[in-house]
Amino acid sequence: MADQTERITVFRSGDHNAEEDASAACERLMEQGIDAVLVGDEDPDVIDGTWEVRVPLVDQEKAEAILAMPVLEPEDEEEVSEEGLSHDLDFVSIFSSQGIEAEMEAISIQAVLEANGIPCTVVGSAQIPSLPFEVRVPKLRAGEALDLLKEVKEAGAADSE
Repeated sequence: MADQTERITVFRSGDHNAEEDASAACERLMEQGIDAVLVGDEDPDVIDGTWEVRVPLVDQEKAEAILAMPVLEPEDEEEVSEEGLSHDLDFVSIFSSQGIEAEMEAISIQAVLEANGIPCTVVGSAQIPSLPFEVRVPKLRAGEALDLLKEVKEAGAADSE
């Protein structure tokens, strides 16, 4: 079992505005209840001139899904509202796997999500094994879906013991 204090880097930047970008990413994660930390190049494990955001290993998937979602600026939100469009329903990937068991795992995840009222779709083809299978959910529900899958995984591990 992974050490609860072990952290993994989910964001890294060496751009001229790296500190600002990393701070914004860290703030987004903390707003979603993830214990994120901002680390600069004063840390010996960080490459000179870069900034990183690290999260507990158990929150890696959720953090990566949150950071993969585009950030709307306030003026963009007004534009979207005026046009009557909503990107909250855009689908984002919460699972991706390739290999022999990928299709079965994706279908199992789909069943769990749909049983809990979370719309989703499976993308992939058994005829093209070099492409991964993905499970996608509306962006607005990605955090909820990842939390549910984490609960199911933990319950399965507890039952196997």
